[in-house]
Amino acid sequence: MKLGILCGGGPAPGMNSVISAATIEARNSGWDVLGIMDGFEHLIEGRIEEARPLSITDVSRIHVQGGSILRTSRANPTVRDEDAGDPDWRLHACLESLQKLGIGALVTIGGDDTAFSASRLAEAAGGGLRVAHVPKTIDNDLPLPGGTPTFGFETARSVGVQLVNNLMTDAMTTQRWYLVVAMGRSAGHLALGIGKAAGATLTVIAEEFPRDEPVRLPRLVDVIETSMLKRIAHGRPFGVAVLAEGIGLRLPQDELAKAMPEVERDEHGHVRLAELELDRLLAKQVKDRFKERGEKVTVEGKNIGYELRCAPPIPFDIEYTRDLGYGAVDYLKRALKGDEPGGMVTLQEGHMVPLPFGSFSDPETGRVRIRLVNVESSSYRVAREYMIRLDREDLEDPEKLRPIAEASGRTPEAFRDRYGYLAEG
Repeated sequence: MKLGILCGGGPAPGMNSVISAATIEARNSGWDVLGIMDGFEHLIEGRIEEARPLSITDVSRIHVQGGSILRTSRANPTVRDEDAGDPDWRLHACLESLQKLGIGALVTIGGDDTAFSASRLAEAAGGGLRVAHVPKTIDNDLPLPGGTPTFGFETARSVGVQLVNNLMTDAMTTQRWYLVVAMGRSAGHLALGIGKAAGATLTVIAEEFPRDEPVRLPRLVDVIETSMLKRIAHGRPFGVAVLAEGIGLRLPQDELAKAMPEVERDEHGHVRLAELELDRLLAKQVKDRFKERGEKVTVEGKNIGYELRCAPPIPFDIEYTRDLGYGAVDYLKRALKGDEPGGMVTLQEGHMVPLPFGSFSDPETGRVRIRLVNVESSSYRVAREYMIRLDREDLEDPEKLRPIAEASGRTPEAFRDRYGYLAEG
């Protein structure tokens, strides 16, 4: 048997550990192992020479390193080309490349997109290929059973906490504010995990707003501004707010156009997400609020994400990914003896439990379900309790309301009329 290993999507701490564990177990089982460079990219192009043999010597110490020795890419074999004779030519080209390489078992390491590609490959192979998918993402948004984190998340959170702690020390020293935007397009786990563990002044995630409504930019600025005003009233005119980047996907286009009139847009007139520097946008909006009152405040925007995803894995993620790499090969051994085309490898209460492809997907879209932050949970409630946010008690207690209103340059009544809606619900 010949095993192929590839990585898709963005990097995550622990990828090399999966590669190492899978290679060692496969080699010890008498299998040959090929490392496929750059995800699905070269397989789609038919460039099979971009695969290289992996030995135990090649991988023996890479488990402590960040990044991926096989590199990674976002090439997607499931993209259909309706104008081509074969709309699924990318998928079929992938399978043909794997067949030419003699690969009968495949380990894919990636997030939701790579999981979907892996499931489609296994299905299209019709029994000619067994696929084990190892779920990774620092966003922690894959629906693993029992609330188990995706590998890479804990390391990314650990590094993020260190960065935010450093920014908080700078904020205290220089009496300024930082608005930190953390990765997490679909869910706010990373932002919340960093903010809660670092004791950030405030953490804002998209899940706290009604899902069927856009997140209004003025409301978002109000949340940040009142948090700052409350800190000022406490005699602490500094702090760090952490925000999830996914909030940017929920902002109305008309408000973005007004706030960012010169930013690049696509052919439909929509702001390009790559151009949406949410941290700088919000920093400017907040500074303008204080400027209107004749006050000067230093607010700096900071985006963190690339600093986190290739960090060396912490021991938790090393142990976790060694289990997953071993489990992927162990699962493939059993799958080759049966009819199951493949599945996603998970760890549940110390036991390896594979989930068949399709069991973790949305039946309507066929895509992998997204795990959102549960804002009704006790864990989220604790996070909120330790944030500095405007709440109902601030508005109802005259002794608490007075200094906050004074910091805003308003009377208590005017402040309550202007910002009271934030404490509703």
